Amino acid sequence: MLACLGLAGMAGALTPAFGGLSRSLEAVLDTTPDGPPARVTLGPGRRDVRLWGDLNDGTAARLRQLLDANPGVTRLHLTSDGGLVDEGVAIGELVAERGLSTYVPDYCVSACTLAFVRGRERLIVADSRLGFHAPYEPGLFGQMIPVDASDERGRYLAAGLEPAFVDHALATPSRDVWIPDPARLRAAGVVTRVVGPGDLPDSTLDDDDSLSGARSAVLRAVDLLAAFAESRPGVLDGIAARYREAYRQGRSESDGLDLIRAEAVDALRTAFAGADGATLAALGRLVLDAMAASGSEQTCRSIGRDGDLLAAAETLPGRRGAGGVARLRALLGRVLAGPAPVVSTAAQPAPAHPLGCADLRRRLAEALARGDALRLREALLGRSARRLEASALPGEP
Repeated sequence: MLACLGLAGMAGALTPAFGGLSRSLEAVLDTTPDGPPARVTLGPGRRDVRLWGDLNDGTAARLRQLLDANPGVTRLHLTSDGGLVDEGVAIGELVAERGLSTYVPDYCVSACTLAFVRGRERLIVADSRLGFHAPYEPGLFGQMIPVDASDERGRYLAAGLEPAFVDHALATPSRDVWIPDPARLRAAGVVTRVVGPGDLPDSTLDDDDSLSGARSAVLRAVDLLAAFAESRPGVLDGIAARYREAYRQGRSESDGLDLIRAEAVDALRTAFAGADGATLAALGRLVLDAMAASGSEQTCRSIGRDGDLLAAAETLPGRRGAGGVARLRALLGRVLAGPAPVVSTAAQPAPAHPLGCADLRRRLAEALARGDALRLREALLGRSARRLEASALPGEP
């Protein structure tokens, strides 16, 4: 008996979770139960197990083997669009037998929910998706043949779920999926706690923690970094390697995203260290526009004092392709077409009495008005810009 999600058209309505780090359901949902076997891996500290993929024959047995070898495991991460009901039930029995908590960092659909609801504690993040529908058996030509749902009903009720919720879940046709919001899930006893992205180890690379997988996750988080892929691949690979190491150390999702963004800001500032005068002036105008549009003293100072070019780009909304991200991408393409700068522009320590937003804007506007390339470079990239060699400054005296 199967309990896979059967309506591919639903995927477009299910938006990705985790900000820029989650996968789209459209890429993983399938009506067939014979996809690649679920990936079952041990997390850092030997306290978490990550399960990602279809619940096919043998998934529960592999999980049992891993749990037997690691008795200190306390929590099971579940990311699955379903699979065989018998496997979902068997995984749920393992969860209950070992007293494990269950956690859905992204999505858990159909048969996966039979495992999730057996958790001692059942955790999600605010944009996790739990999907329910009636079980079915596959027929010829993609048919979904309804089957008796009394066994699933009994298991959901035994786990403490509200009867009306169970009725709704199992009345949902097999080709549809019902995804209740977190408030409904908590009220029905499905979920015991909604956690934040900084509370638990990151699960973004549960499906693929190779360097290639980490690189893809980095680009989902900050797609501007794709500009480095061809001209300076070592920059992107270095960020991916450091992010992967953070994942393997068990750092949280929010820690991982902060790391990626900080690395991206450093990469952008280093790239622009070698910009010519015209490009630097265009960058200065972008930053000045972003400071004016920032809406808060803190964001304005982050852009103008700390040189957060990523925040500057994201502060300006897109208008017919002319938003801040598009403007920065175009400028970045210019500088990456030339030689790499010969020095780093590492952020300078903040002064004892840092300038406020108004003073920062005034300083930058004056540098732009005067056409003072050195002062403009210093205002945008920090005092270390003074140490750039002349060869890194094309087109300037």
